[in-house]
Amino acid sequence: MIRFAHSEFFYALALVFAFLLIFWLYNVWRRKALKRLGDQGVVSGLMPRLSEGKPIVKFILIIIAYIFLVIGIVDPQVGSKLEKVKREGIDLMLVLDVSNSMLAEDIKPNRLERSKMAISNLIDQLQGDRIGIIIFAGNAYKQLPLTTDYSAARLFLSAVDTEIVPTQGTAIGEAIDLAVQSFDEKEHNKAIIVITDGENHEDDAVGAATAAAETEIKVFTIGMGLPEGSPIPIYNDYGNRTGFKKDREGTTVITKLNEDMLRQIAAAGEGAYARANNASTGLRKIFGEISEIEKKEIETKQFTAYEDRFQIYLAAALLFMIIELMIAWRKSKWAERFNIFGR
Repeated sequence: MIRFAHSEFFYALALVFAFLLIFWLYNVWRRKALKRLGDQGVVSGLMPRLSEGKPIVKFILIIIAYIFLVIGIVDPQVGSKLEKVKREGIDLMLVLDVSNSMLAEDIKPNRLERSKMAISNLIDQLQGDRIGIIIFAGNAYKQLPLTTDYSAARLFLSAVDTEIVPTQGTAIGEAIDLAVQSFDEKEHNKAIIVITDGENHEDDAVGAATAAAETEIKVFTIGMGLPEGSPIPIYNDYGNRTGFKKDREGTTVITKLNEDMLRQIAAAGEGAYARANNASTGLRKIFGEISEIEKKEIETKQFTAYEDRFQIYLAAALLFMIIELMIAWRKSKWAERFNIFGR
C-alpha cells in the first residue's frame, strides 16, 4: 500500500513543461544569434570546442533531478504493518441511476450531479460503515465493492457519468438484485439506497425490493427530480448543449419523477422514501432512518504504520545533479580524438 504525505506538491511537476519551453526558446534565440555573427563555417572554426550535445544532456539530467526532487518532497510512504481493525457499522450499497434522464435540470445543476453531491455528503458522515456503489441504466454494474476506504469511494464516484454504461434504460430491479448479491451472505445489518428518478423501469423493482427485505436487507429510495418534470438535454462531444431529446414525432421528451414507483419500492423493502429538490437531497431523512439500524462489529484489514521513502528519491536527485556538474559545457581534448560523427 502506497500513500503520499504531501500529494499537493505533485503540481510542481507542471513546471517541467515550462522548463522545456524555456530551453527550446533559448536554443532558438542562440541559433539566431550565432547566424548574425557571420558565416557558420567561420564561426564554428573560431569555437572548435563548442559542444552541441552536452548542453542538451546537462538539461535532461537537471530535469530528471528535478522530478526526483519533487517526488521526494511529496514523500511516498509504503505500508509496513497490516493489522486487523474492528469497527462498528453497517454495510451500505448505494445504487445510482445513470440513465440519460438523470441529465434533466429540474434540480440544479442536474439530477445526476445532485445525486453525486448527496452521496459525497453521505460519505462525509460515515464512521466505520462499509460502502459500495452500483450504477445502472439498461443494465446494472458494480462500480465499487464494499469498502471502508472512503477516499476510494469518492474517486470512483467522481468518474460516474451517463456514458459509463453501454445500454440506456432504468433497470431498478436488476440493480437491487446485484446489490443484494454484493453483500456477505452471513452478515446482517445491511441496507440499500436507490437514487433515481424512477422512470421507465424495465423489470420488477418492487419484487426485487421484497426479496431483499426477506433477507433482512432494507431498501431505501431517494427520488431525484420534480413531478412536473423537465426535458432531457443533449450535448455534443465538446460538452455544449445542442438541444433536447425528442421522440419520433419530434415532440420534446419530458422526464418526470415517478414517486409512486419509488414509494412502492421503499415500502416493499421495509425502508423509507424521500424526494430531492433544489433545497435538499432528502438524504437527511434517509440517513436518520439508516442510523437506527443496529450496527455490527466489522473486522477489516488496514495498514496502521507507514515508512517514508523520500530518502531514495532525494538521493537520486542529488546523484543526477552531481553527474550534471561533472559534465563540462565544452568538448574535452580527449573526446576530440574520437571524432565519431565527423564534427
